[in-house]
Amino acid sequence: MLLAELEVWHSRPFTPTRRVSLGHLVLPSDPAPGFGGLLLGAVVAAHMDPADDDLWPDIHRLIDQVDRGDNVVQPRLRHRFQVDRLGLARSTHRLIGEGEDLKFEFDSHGNKLQQVLGAIYAAERLEESSRHLVAEVLHTAMRWTGPIGPDLVARLVGSRAKSFKSLADPRAWALDLLGFPEGSKKPSKRDVTVRFREQLMVVHPDHGGSEVGASGAIGDLGEARRILLAWHE
Repeated sequence: MLLAELEVWHSRPFTPTRRVSLGHLVLPSDPAPGFGGLLLGAVVAAHMDPADDDLWPDIHRLIDQVDRGDNVVQPRLRHRFQVDRLGLARSTHRLIGEGEDLKFEFDSHGNKLQQVLGAIYAAERLEESSRHLVAEVLHTAMRWTGPIGPDLVARLVGSRAKSFKSLADPRAWALDLLGFPEGSKKPSKRDVTVRFREQLMVVHPDHGGSEVGASGAIGDLGEARRILLAWHE
């Protein structure tokens, strides 16, 4: 299942001009950062080049400008952002849902900086209500040095949530994980705490739970409790 897609058009390798444009965009960002924001962050994380560390301050500044909705003077970072795509090559990046798993697909044909710039300028197309959180995701993604996978997803969304279900409808995922009946409405804080403790007893090795995967299961329960308690704030 296609969850998000970004088309970046850019100058072809070895051409003297340096240009970037955007093509087809599927970037759902509600609730923020959404699958769209997650894809943009992953594109940045996958294409940041440590060799370009002298450009990092300017990249951070560009993200802030896009976040504020400023008029960005061109060219920026050695590239000109434009609407026209004539003569440009295309790179396509996707976020795919496979069952409960999320998978990133990067099809890059330009240099790394072009992909990063495409992701940043795509954030400008998002609703203002979600753009600020997506900008924070982009700043975080710049500092990522690990593999592009579940741990990156958790880092970008600021939680342990890594699955399709937990990101698409975090409250439904939390209710299900803590054992609330299907169709349950907003539970009280007390009910959330009681359910959390009950499920913790089930998975904790000290109370007979399996040691295999116990740490992840306990962490998921904690995240589910946080989501449902935050519902009351």
